[in-house]
Order: sequence, then structure tokens, then C-alpha cells
Amino acid sequence: MSFMMPRGTRGVRMPAAAKRVIKWVNRLLAGRIARSGKAFGTMPALVLTTVGRKTGKERRTPLAYIPEEQGKWLIIAAYAGAVENPAWYYNLAAHPDRVSIELDGNLYQVAVEELHGNERDLAWKRITQANSRFAEYQKKTDRELPVIRLTKRD
Repeated sequence: MSFMMPRGTRGVRMPAAAKRVIKWVNRLLAGRIARSGKAFGTMPALVLTTVGRKTGKERRTPLAYIPEEQGKWLIIAAYAGAVENPAWYYNLAAHPDRVSIELDGNLYQVAVEELHGNERDLAWKRITQANSRFAEYQKKTDRELPVIRLTKRD
């Protein structure tokens, strides 16, 4: 597993105030999403729990996902097309063995894998067909949006 997508030079700039609002909204939505698996319109959502790379504290982040075969999900580090990757991306890289998701009232420990090359390209096609919003985010930035596969651990 290799987390190596660099930040971009062009993209949406997230001011500190916007980051605070996003954190506040995420806290409000996390419980609802964990129970129902829904929050982003018709897009399915899950709650990703990571361990902070700097703080060591658990961090919960609601995210849209694309289902794969049983026990696998794709998430995208889009950050609305921001110039930088979201904090949860770096948390995954720092503590890949301490990641879980909450989905439809269930808690799953998951393995994480960043997709690259042809595997990423195929996944990206599925993602943009499922939700064109991700293609719009990609247009806003010059960084390649990381695609992460989450796989349920036995």
C-alpha cells in the first residue's frame, strides 16, 4: 500500500473558517450516516474512523462511497477539488492498521489500499459514472484525486 498523491498547485483554497464549518457539519452528520448510510442526497455514505497522524486521537469523517463487491467500498479524497488532500488521507497513511467504517448501523474494521495505474483508472470510470460530482472536483484541481479501496477485515 502506497499513499503518495502529492498536493496540487491549483485548486479550491479552504480557508480556516470553512474547515471549521466542515468539521462542525461532519460531527452533526456522522451519527445519522453511521445509522442509515445516507446523507448526501441519493449518494450512499459511510463514516470513516481514522487515527490522527499528529494527535493520535480518533477522527470520524462522513464520506460518500461507491460500493464494490461484498465487503469492499471505494472512497475518494476529493476535498471538493481543494489544492491539498484531506486530513483523513494522511491519517490513513500514518495508521492504515487502525481504520474502521460505520455503515447501516454496523461497524467494520477495514484494510486500506490506494489504487494506482490501470486499477485506479477503471475505478475512476465507475466512480464518475455513479456520481459526476467527482469529475467536477477533479476539474477544479491539478492533483490527481486519490481513490482508496476499503476491504472488510475478517
